Amino acid sequence: MTQWVENPTGGRDRGPTALVRAWVEILRRPRRFFRTGVAPGDQAPGLVFAATVVLFEEVSRYAVVNLAERGLLSTGPFDYPAIGGFSPGVAVLALFAILVFVTPATVHLTAALQTLLLLPVASDRGGVSETVQVMCYAMAPCLLAGLPSAEVRVLVTAWGAGLYLIGTAIVHNVRLPVAAIVGAIPAAIIFGYGFRGFQALSVLAANYGF
Repeated sequence: MTQWVENPTGGRDRGPTALVRAWVEILRRPRRFFRTGVAPGDQAPGLVFAATVVLFEEVSRYAVVNLAERGLLSTGPFDYPAIGGFSPGVAVLALFAILVFVTPATVHLTAALQTLLLLPVASDRGGVSETVQVMCYAMAPCLLAGLPSAEVRVLVTAWGAGLYLIGTAIVHNVRLPVAAIVGAIPAAIIFGYGFRGFQALSVLAANYGF
């Protein structure tokens, strides 16, 4: 499941520069990215990319709490993790568990669900590996999901879900409306619950009186 292809055909380069380039490309030219940057069996760079996004998102959440405790920032309407009493070792351990265990497990289980949903509608679909990559790279906007702004969080999670549906359509050779139907539940799991987009949407709706 985590095979790292030595010489992938059409896959992603490795290293910090490649991560930054992938982030820029997926935001600027998503269709081209999904056509050329997703290769069978080459999911390790995608998982590293997803872990990097989650790392930034979680560290920013911790930073918000730290600044709020000093009276320099407000956490706004969100419940942030109470890490004020955590020792540095416990905080690092918790972050390690999220990056190494929670994120890959969530991605692979959701990708398996997506594969099942694709079975009746995509005869020429890609494999689970390609689904994992699409899911990971679609997380690119969620780098900012940890900020204490409902508007920003709704924007980046909706953007990520949109990228995921576009990538699903391209990689699995289905029309975008079909991808939207079969990809709705996996997108909701990753972006609505994982990156807390639904929570931000409910806060935003309440702010506008809905």
